[in-house]
Amino acid sequence: MGKIVCIPDLQPDEMEMIRNAAPGWEIIRGGEELSVADWLDAAIVVGWNELAEQYCLKPESGLRWIQAWGAGVEQMPFHALERKNVILTNASGVHAYPISESVLAMMLSLTRKLHLHIRNQTRKKWEWLGGMGEMHGKVLGIVGVGAIGEEIAKLSRGFGMRVLGVRRSGRPSAYVDRMYDIQGLDEVLQESDYVVVTLPVTKETRHLIGRSQFRRMKSTAFFINIGRGSTTDTEALIEALQNGTIAGAGLDVFEQEPLPESSPLWEMDNVIVTPHNSGASIHYNDRAVRIFAANLRDYVNGREPSLNRVDLASQY
Repeated sequence: MGKIVCIPDLQPDEMEMIRNAAPGWEIIRGGEELSVADWLDAAIVVGWNELAEQYCLKPESGLRWIQAWGAGVEQMPFHALERKNVILTNASGVHAYPISESVLAMMLSLTRKLHLHIRNQTRKKWEWLGGMGEMHGKVLGIVGVGAIGEEIAKLSRGFGMRVLGVRRSGRPSAYVDRMYDIQGLDEVLQESDYVVVTLPVTKETRHLIGRSQFRRMKSTAFFINIGRGSTTDTEALIEALQNGTIAGAGLDVFEQEPLPESSPLWEMDNVIVTPHNSGASIHYNDRAVRIFAANLRDYVNGREPSLNRVDLASQY
């Protein structure tokens, strides 16, 4: 038996799911006033914060496993976790439905100029915008085909789109017409009418999309980033939009968050910006708890968690 510190504010039924997965374990809610002893005794921490980092990485702590509450883990103290031989898992998979819906919404809005109609509505301005395109039959390029990318690819089939994908392994997907490894990125950029980036940030992906990549895209293409902001060179993106190198962009994340008021992106008619909320959903915690509970059942029975295991060396 052991102790679990659960930092996210979960509903009673979600806490019960965790208790059922680890009978006899002591589970402490993160919202409660925790003592230093609670942090030091925790074998498992769900979520992560400054107090966890302050106490759970000490040599005398009993930490063995962290269940991150998001998919991105680039801010985790990887070297310290390696030294303590701590297991790290993330919540990859909880975002597939909300983010894929947000991506399709941005694609539709940019194509059909819905964001401009809404802007005119707030101004009580009746204006024919004209020149609206169609998504049907177009080519979609997805850079980073994981659970989110596959769901985006699946939904795009409803528009008769041809889907090209890039992922590190190059492994095929049932929903992607042609899959490439990173060496095929340029070809995907050149062929795509929509480019969607879903990448985490690593040493290999930081500024993967920059000036040379935008120059390879069609002038009629739309760029959408719902991965980490620093996978894209923001200044290069602004230049590409201002110069007409690409047709427009939908952005949920930025290198510098929040987006500065001085950024020209706010004023561009061919850009949709949102406050990093494409993954938000009323179902988020329930899905994350189910991932954790499945791993927890293995852990209490002597098996290491395998779902969404993060490689500490590659930090992904």
